[in-house]
This record gives sequence, structure tokens and C-alpha cells, in this order.
Amino acid sequence: MSYKWPDKDKDEIVDYSVDWSRFLKDDTLAAAVWYAKDAEGVKTQFSDSSVINGLQFVTGTLSGQVSTARFSLCTNNIRYTIICSITTGSGLQYERSIFMRVKEK
Repeated sequence: MSYKWPDKDKDEIVDYSVDWSRFLKDDTLAAAVWYAKDAEGVKTQFSDSSVINGLQFVTGTLSGQVSTARFSLCTNNIRYTIICSITTGSGLQYERSIFMRVKEK
């Protein structure tokens, strides 16, 4: 299943989040790893300040049952596929794909 975030302007630096509470019940987030599909469609892991297909991942954070990624830079008129993979405190693993479209505002 894929989700969609609001459109991003190429000049914005913005936070986008995934709320995992409906999957976790009383469990907690232990880790989140962020990926993007590159220009060839290959799932590639972000590290802080890395750029994939023109999109810069600034940093990621965890708060309760929410994982958040901060993005900067990007290419206008591109739809990025972002993937968030989490591990819970009890060792469960989940992954969700999210679409992020870039449109100049």
C-alpha cells in the first residue's frame, strides 16, 4: 500500500511524517530507515544530507509512534517514491511507501 504526502515546492525545506500508531498499538518505534527510489527505480537508502535523484534527505527523527523525515532540494515535476522502514521495540518490522510530488507553488 502506498500513501501520498502533500505536494512539495522545490525551494521548501519540509518535514513529512508517518504515524505508525494504528499498527503498533502499545509498541514503540526503535528505529526508522528512509529510502527513495532512484532514477532507475532502485530502492536506495538515505543517510543524513544525502541526495537521491535530486532530493536531499536532511535528517530523520522518531517521536512516540511517529517517524519524521526532513527533505530539501528536489526536481520540479517529479513524483518521488519515499520508503520508510521501521523496527519496533518488540522487534516487528514494517515498511510503507509514500508518494511525494514536486510542484512549484
